[in-house]
Amino acid sequence: HMQIMEGDLAPTIERLIPHIKHMQLADTPGRHEPGTGEINYSFIFSTVDALGYDGWIGCEYRPLEDTISGLDWIKPYL
Repeated sequence: HMQIMEGDLAPTIERLIPHIKHMQLADTPGRHEPGTGEINYSFIFSTVDALGYDGWIGCEYRPLEDTISGLDWIKPYL
């Protein structure tokens, strides 16, 4: 929702990080898995890590294929 409403995610996250206790992710457009849209998740993950975020990040997307294939995006981050 933040990408659609605010646009520039990193500065918005930096501004709001003291209030963020849980994040949900889905790429935009289409609410599919990361890497299928316009959000640079490597940059976003680096940003939240640099800010010291240690809360939960939930996945709230509709995979383009099946559930298992829809989790392939996470392998580089494990």
